[in-house]
Amino acid sequence: MSSVKKICICALCIALCCVLPTAFHGLGLGAALSPMHLPVLLCGLICGWGLGAVCGVAGPILSSVITGMPGAAMLMHMVPELCVYGLCAGLLMKWVRTGTLYADLYLALVPAMLLGRVVGGAVQALEYLGGTESYSLAMWVSGYFVGTLPGILLQLVVLPALVLAVMKAGLIPARYPMKKEMV
Repeated sequence: MSSVKKICICALCIALCCVLPTAFHGLGLGAALSPMHLPVLLCGLICGWGLGAVCGVAGPILSSVITGMPGAAMLMHMVPELCVYGLCAGLLMKWVRTGTLYADLYLALVPAMLLGRVVGGAVQALEYLGGTESYSLAMWVSGYFVGTLPGILLQLVVLPALVLAVMKAGLIPARYPMKKEMV
């Protein structure tokens, strides 16, 4: 895939970082479904680690400037979290080659989602240092896993299907050549 096409896809994903949260929050589903995570992970899977990381940084910052979401307090830990999502998803898609698209996608998504949540929680814990409130493991698990479980499930269902659909439509190259049937 050409660099220009990758940059265009990244720009589209950054724009989705502004549009999706506005739509989801308007329906009252924003916090539970983590809509900004979808385009960042998608960008990493399709465009690679560099543009995935750019999307993870630029998306939430641009969304915050344009829509006010996320707020400054959330932005501080969302930017590192989303940057790690895009970076890791892209790196793992580059390195993992099982011969099966769905296996590759899940082996890229799951570790990226876990590492991003660890980084986001670590940054949030650092924000609490020196403050009057404390940050605990229970707060991290509750905020990053329990409260966002619907979003995690949505990402694990929608993203592989979306990548496959985009490949089948010919918008991005197929990861593995189609096997011809023997006659």
